[in-house]
Amino acid sequence: MQIVQARPEDAEVVATLVGELLHEIMAALNEQAFGFHHEDTVIRARSWLKDGLYTVLLAREEAGAEPVGFLALYQSYALYTEGVYGTIPEFYVRPPHRSKGVGAALLEQARRLGRARNWRRLEVTTPPLPTFDRTLAFYQREGFSISGGRKLKLELS
Repeated sequence: MQIVQARPEDAEVVATLVGELLHEIMAALNEQAFGFHHEDTVIRARSWLKDGLYTVLLAREEAGAEPVGFLALYQSYALYTEGVYGTIPEFYVRPPHRSKGVGAALLEQARRLGRARNWRRLEVTTPPLPTFDRTLAFYQREGFSISGGRKLKLELS
């Protein structure tokens, strides 16, 4: 398994993986929970990767192969965390590659990156439960603990 940090020129594949993630969640929920426009996502991904606002780790079975998964990170700030921390907004392994250590390898690289950046912790939100209980169980096996609450959103546009 090769884990590499995405570059701006990887924006197309990052957007494709994000689309797969969102479509899988919406299909499981039978609900249009996200708006996704591939071209707009490519533009945002390229810009954020270029500006260093967004870090994406790509997992490949071998160098140059099509990615089998990805994990995105950005730096966050909150007083309750007693310092800066990392947020994982998107994390996806393509279905044929699940339960083969891909997700664990991506998380291990995210841990290393977070320690190098002096982050206090990593935070992640699961997709809706109980539909995605397996996702929650994976995070718990990887050392995450439930910190309470539910993720809510308020659309501003």
